[in-house]
Amino acid sequence: MSVPAIATITWADALARVPAEALPAPLAVCWRTHAEAGAPMRDRPEVLTDTLSILVSLNADAEVLAATLLDSLVDVEALAAQAQVEVPERLHVLLEGQRAASRVWALHRSHGGGRNPEGMRRLLLALVRDLRVVPIVLARQLSRMRAAWRLAADEQRALARMTRDIHAPLANRLGIWQLKWELEDLAFRVLQAEDYLRIAQSLDDNRSGRERYIEAVRAQLRDAVASHGIEADVAGRPKHIYSIWKKMQRKALPIEELYDLRALRVLVDDIPTCYAVLGLVHALWVPIPSEFDDYIARPKPNGYRSLHTAVIGPEGKTVEVQIRTREMHAQSELGVAAHWRYKEGSSAGGAAMDKRIAWMRKLLEQAAEAAGEGEAAPLQGIDSELIEDRVYALTPKGEVIDLPQGGTVLDFAYAVHSMVGHRCRGAKVDGRIVPLTQVLKTGQRVEILTGKEAAPRRDWLQPSAGFLSSSRSRDKVRAWFNKLDRAQNLKEGRELLERDLRRMGLLNADLTPVLARFNAQTEDDLLVLVALGDVGPNQIGRALLELEKAAQEPEPALPALPAKPVAPASPGAGAVTVQGVDNLLAQVARCCQPLPGEAIVGYLTRARGVSVHRPGCAAFLRLAAKEPARVLPVEWGTRRSGQNVAIRIEAVDRKWLLKDITTLVAQVGVHALGLHTDPLRGGNGRIRVRLQVRVSDYEQLGLLLARLESLPGIESARRA
Repeated sequence: MSVPAIATITWADALARVPAEALPAPLAVCWRTHAEAGAPMRDRPEVLTDTLSILVSLNADAEVLAATLLDSLVDVEALAAQAQVEVPERLHVLLEGQRAASRVWALHRSHGGGRNPEGMRRLLLALVRDLRVVPIVLARQLSRMRAAWRLAADEQRALARMTRDIHAPLANRLGIWQLKWELEDLAFRVLQAEDYLRIAQSLDDNRSGRERYIEAVRAQLRDAVASHGIEADVAGRPKHIYSIWKKMQRKALPIEELYDLRALRVLVDDIPTCYAVLGLVHALWVPIPSEFDDYIARPKPNGYRSLHTAVIGPEGKTVEVQIRTREMHAQSELGVAAHWRYKEGSSAGGAAMDKRIAWMRKLLEQAAEAAGEGEAAPLQGIDSELIEDRVYALTPKGEVIDLPQGGTVLDFAYAVHSMVGHRCRGAKVDGRIVPLTQVLKTGQRVEILTGKEAAPRRDWLQPSAGFLSSSRSRDKVRAWFNKLDRAQNLKEGRELLERDLRRMGLLNADLTPVLARFNAQTEDDLLVLVALGDVGPNQIGRALLELEKAAQEPEPALPALPAKPVAPASPGAGAVTVQGVDNLLAQVARCCQPLPGEAIVGYLTRARGVSVHRPGCAAFLRLAAKEPARVLPVEWGTRRSGQNVAIRIEAVDRKWLLKDITTLVAQVGVHALGLHTDPLRGGNGRIRVRLQVRVSDYEQLGLLLARLESLPGIESARRA
């Protein structure tokens, strides 16, 4: 198109390309009024019109065209709101996706392209809710590249770098070859002008002779196919300059020795005919065995299907021949968009389209990284279910960091660099200070606050503490502690285990019976495993409680009563079974408040039925010493409900301390009943917090205590 013709295109011309039914009339009037009044626009009229034409060639629906038009007007939704014009929700989602794409482009520009373009492509798809936005951004970028000659040289290069890093690979992953080849060639022409011109001139020098040769070979193959009663379209296929350059680099060959500069494409109706034509081609000319590829039997990862072969044609010149069905050809040219053309409106077609769109997201997942994280298995093709198991967060400089779903700010620090994780002392998310256990969401910007010395903490390795969700991050912490000497690991492991056993009332328990369960030869070996995070202190505590419970042998304390087991329970206390006794009220003792899951013992009172205690409860031990005959074996039944528990916290007083405590209680899923604070005598700014909560069982209490002690400023959190 000549320059004078381009200059005559108006905003009205662009508006005319959008079906009227897709754009409410008041909204169309609002858009045109502001566009013609000189409101800020993203592109010139000719670029917008070209973008719409490309989308039509991709079989885009009317809503996509309408959203593309609207987004060309900066702040279109705000302007529509001022004019009291409503934007339909279906268009609002598409506009939101285009704004998300604009944020990704801004990130790319802000740090000169960045070191992680793959992360940028993933971030784009993670932010976009409606995947129809992807063809829009590809079409718009192609239109901008076609008009890049209007820009200054530095702006052309910035636009070309973005095309090379994000748009062309994205089009390739989605199989939209029609856009992919042109995006690559246009970016190549800007970024490597000398290489582009050298190849282009070489092709031009031989163009007329090559075209005559291709026409003669095409006619020969067309006649051979027709003589066998096969209906086929045979055409010459242009070779794109960027792909020629890549093959020259990959094979270290001059342009004269490339097989596929002379190429034919054969389109037929079905797959059996593809193989029939392949046989005719190989019978007509001598095939080159090393250049045969069957992408029908083994499609490429992005779904591309075709037969490729190279033969020695007339005059001893090599010719590449591609054979495919017409549907495969539409798929190869238009990618995901081509599927719409062959959809017949049946429910099966709809399901296939849904799978195809889901597959669109998956193509940007790297199977090797997923396997390294121990997360999802590598992708096996378009039939696997959609799995969104990644989070894409940003560094202050805009680099994209890929984390597993549930990744914390500490996982983020270790993903940036092992030493950043080791030195991590705090973090800011979107400018706000957060705890290290904060779970990240896609698009959040994270700043890691580091200390001078590397000093990872042992409790980072405990899953219940919630610091790390990535196995890769835990391996890095474990590797750090592996480097320490055994004596220090013993000391650290003993401190971790004693702190947990103290909470359970098992501080002086014998560890020997549980050594075999954790594959440890000695107590020291077990402590080292605790220090390295291979065994959690809570695992050892649970094992000791199970042994203690198993060691309690039922003894009928009151033989005169009928021997019939029942499971009475006081409201809210959890179901308790009194072995060998029926029709007795059982209630949880207020002195020690045992929780479901802990070892318990019963004491038959004179007026209140059976009182349930923890075995180490001081009040129970006094009563049992006086009247041992009243001691009854009891156990937890299956019915459980909430239990009130008092927690004592000692901490350094700081701003937002109580807010952090109550927020954490809510995150763990515990119901808070009361909270009271007192300053500690001579504590120099230290306070004691008494927290009343209702927990479901001992596991939930252990998790809450571990998470509380991980908060900044909290020195200890124990059951009162």
